[in-house]
Amino acid sequence: MSKLSVVVDTNVLIKTINRANFEFFIYQSFEVEAFEWIVSTSVLDEYEEKLTEFYSQKTAQLVLEIICTASNVTFAEPHFRWNLIEVDPDDNKFSDLAISSNATCLVTFDKHFEIFKNIDFPRLSILNPKQFYTLLSKEEVK
Repeated sequence: MSKLSVVVDTNVLIKTINRANFEFFIYQSFEVEAFEWIVSTSVLDEYEEKLTEFYSQKTAQLVLEIICTASNVTFAEPHFRWNLIEVDPDDNKFSDLAISSNATCLVTFDKHFEIFKNIDFPRLSILNPKQFYTLLSKEEVK
């Protein structure tokens, strides 16, 4: 079985940390290696920055340590910069990484990624956490 490969936007990562949030299932699924988490240097930098702002430096370091040492993490760098998201160019680091690494999907709450619903190329599946939950559930049945 080929494992799902996923790029997780920072806004989703922040929600996965709190056990009380629905999105905690993403962390639990990651922990049991239900999917491959794809990261790049710039994505890790943003994770650190936003986790520090939202929680604390200690939390950010712990989360990055977990991600950087897990066996189901792929470190990649985009081969090409598509720069398709003009409204918030900072979001391009996630879509460029997902496209160049041929990720199954990008999981986000961000509406800026909806541009991918209206273009034929490059293809990128954008899922919110509930849609990702459904996808993971289907994979477990296989």
